[in-house]
Amino acid sequence: MQKWLCWVVLSVWMGLALAQAEGPALLLAQVYEGEGEGKGKGKLDLPGYWVSEKYDGVRAYWDGRQLRFRSGRVVAAPAWLTAALPNQPLDGELWLGRGQFQKLLGIVRKEQPVDAEWRQVRYMLFELPGGAGSFTMRLEALRGIAHRIGQPWLQVAPQFRVADAVALKKRLREVLAGGGEGLMLHRADAPYVTGRSEVLLKVTPERDAEATVIGHLPGKGRFAGMLGALQVKTPEGRVFRIGSGFSHAERRQPPPLGSVITYRYRELSRDGVPRFARYLRRYQPL
Repeated sequence: MQKWLCWVVLSVWMGLALAQAEGPALLLAQVYEGEGEGKGKGKLDLPGYWVSEKYDGVRAYWDGRQLRFRSGRVVAAPAWLTAALPNQPLDGELWLGRGQFQKLLGIVRKEQPVDAEWRQVRYMLFELPGGAGSFTMRLEALRGIAHRIGQPWLQVAPQFRVADAVALKKRLREVLAGGGEGLMLHRADAPYVTGRSEVLLKVTPERDAEATVIGHLPGKGRFAGMLGALQVKTPEGRVFRIGSGFSHAERRQPPPLGSVITYRYRELSRDGVPRFARYLRRYQPL
């Protein structure tokens, strides 16, 4: 009887652990290819999209009871923050400000939240999971939720419209000049969907991707005795080198073999190899 009871308890515990390990089904962005480019779908109706800044933050999903990372892991947020949130799902980004990603990681990954640090963090809302109607309707609902809660750390990501590609590029240049990452386009009439979808597009001057470190190549000249370049392998099996983007500290202690890194690149070669790739940071699964 005791063995049977232990087996039941263990099964329940494993089931709960697995459920928590699985990330929530969220809407993911595709890459904006430009006017008249990509998949032969013709000119994009830019006036039909809401535009917002692409935040350099941490995706956070509120399931109505707990705040979770995209991976499904629970965020150890302060009780005053979670107590203020409604009993309905919210999707957004934990954000400190432009260029503050590493500092933010140090705050949100702690198992015991530090109140003074979390007071600096904003929860920028940009979607209402499962909400009815168009994105425009869900956006209004989000604004109503933020207004009712009335906390300065809970905000709806500012949204605006552009008339054409020229206006979009102008706003992108302004955001980049201010230290931002890029823009997001969300189709105004889109119902709520999950998975990678063209209803949500990201606009950046460069693209981000992940690769596994498979080799350390020694440096020469001023980098003698340090890392010269990483040899990495993409999930598709393509092998290439990344030799720029590292600080001196990272060249002295490079990402270990087998670790996953995030890099940025401008375009793919005809062989599918990233061109002008540079190191961004160690990949942080949350």
